[in-house]
Amino acid sequence: MKRKISILGAGESGIGAALLAVKLGYAVWVSEAGSINPARKAKLESAAIPFEEGGHDMGRILDAEELIKSPGIPPKAEVVKAAMDKGIPVIDELEFAYRFSKGKVIAVTGTNGKTTTAMLTYHLLKKGGLDVGLAGNVGRSWAAQLADKDHDWWVLETSSFQIDGFINFKPTIAMLTNITPDHLDRYDYQLDNYISSKMSLFKKMDANQAVILNADDILSKKGLQAKPVAAAKYLVSLHTKQIHGGYFDGQNLAINAHDKNMRISKDEIILKGKHNMLNSMMAGIGAILAGVGEKAIREGLQDFKNAAHRMEPVTSINGVVFINDSKGTNVDATAFALDSFQQAVIWIAGGVDKGNDYSALDALVKDKVKMLICLGLDNEKLKKAFQGKIDQIKETKDIVQAVTWAQEFAQEGDLVLLSPACASFDLFRNYEERGEQFKEAVYQLKLQKA
Repeated sequence: MKRKISILGAGESGIGAALLAVKLGYAVWVSEAGSINPARKAKLESAAIPFEEGGHDMGRILDAEELIKSPGIPPKAEVVKAAMDKGIPVIDELEFAYRFSKGKVIAVTGTNGKTTTAMLTYHLLKKGGLDVGLAGNVGRSWAAQLADKDHDWWVLETSSFQIDGFINFKPTIAMLTNITPDHLDRYDYQLDNYISSKMSLFKKMDANQAVILNADDILSKKGLQAKPVAAAKYLVSLHTKQIHGGYFDGQNLAINAHDKNMRISKDEIILKGKHNMLNSMMAGIGAILAGVGEKAIREGLQDFKNAAHRMEPVTSINGVVFINDSKGTNVDATAFALDSFQQAVIWIAGGVDKGNDYSALDALVKDKVKMLICLGLDNEKLKKAFQGKIDQIKETKDIVQAVTWAQEFAQEGDLVLLSPACASFDLFRNYEERGEQFKEAVYQLKLQKA
């Protein structure tokens, strides 16, 4: 008799898990509380996978030996609690996929920088000629890709929500870029709970694996004290030289790992900003540990293309550069963005505030930000935070208006930065839609000015 598995959520991870499970011979039931995207529904129908949408059939969901839930569904959800009360294991799609891959895993987590670091690590391994795949919280789900083929190496971007569903997941190499307060509503507004979630990525690792950490990050240090790591540790820093790890002195990167010592000028690296030096060191160390040579790493750092919506150059209009950082959905991400540029900035920010403390940006906006354009339904907290600190503050609910104002106010040599420091859900479906609308508004404005 086939083993029964229920899957909660028919998003990218849920569909991927369903396709892999069916291929492996499981009896699968997919349940989606909302509506299922037509393209994903077609995939289920093509694979003859039974499903429901618009609600949960509790009896059928709980008639399973295991439950795979979407990372976005909280553990407190009624259906999840019912499964746990019945003793049904509740796991994440990555935990499920891990069982069926023979490849070595590089897992990347962190509040900020994990997408860039994961994509850069993948790029460096590809440059080095390794057979590598990219999955997790970026691109196609791991399970869906495994249903097609496996790789020798996998680079996985892993969120705290995904890590919470890990039981036996054991990376060969794991990276933690940083920890800053985020998603606290998911963690009972207890920062220690969020830190614990991030640190759980390392729980199964031993001395045969490697962990790469940010030596400058206070909350990562706190996590290490609470949950010591058994794996070999490599640290990266902007402040102190590292025997095993990486150090950036303001001009050059020094990477020391596996008896290899690399020195790389920041001018050789396409990514800019101090935070991207940390990301580059982590990716470089990971690549060395995976067996990539120095020549490939240098080339990869020079020709890497970052993810859309993260410090993404759009175009310039009359000498004014426009940057799309729509993925900057918290204060720390925006701090990294603002710190990356020396030009005067017209800053577009706002959206759904997640309990932000904007005072962390005071030193960065001083003498740098010429205008703040608040883009959101409720801009009062944002306006109040920078009243008297930024000379010009305007507000709008229209991204086209925001772009137009920015271009009108900017002078040649200035930079217009969309880095919201907030979630997007008041005016947009997600940060991707916000970023795409920003880019489209910029392109249309450029056509008008041509």
